[in-house]
Amino acid sequence: MLATRCDVASNFLTRGFGLIPRPGLAPGEALLITKTGSITMFFMRFSIDALFLDRSLRVVRVAERIRPWALALAARGAVSVLELPAGTAARTRTQAGDELITEPAL
Repeated sequence: MLATRCDVASNFLTRGFGLIPRPGLAPGEALLITKTGSITMFFMRFSIDALFLDRSLRVVRVAERIRPWALALAARGAVSVLELPAGTAARTRTQAGDELITEPAL
């Protein structure tokens, strides 16, 4: 399981700020940024893993332990990006080609 709680950044403001206002991501937390195939780490204060996803939530690229202030990262075919605590991709053995399954919160 990648996350038990996932916020969604789906408008101009939330996509633009992303995780910048947060001090970190706790284990089990994630942020899904919609309508984008790239991210930048400018102004971030902590490292993350990023999964670049296509329309069917299939992983097209895994970027692990991206450090703050890294330049833009992108993936061809990605339409959204799932940001996770650093180390999550390795711990869960997530790789390109995996398809994510979502469940509604109870």
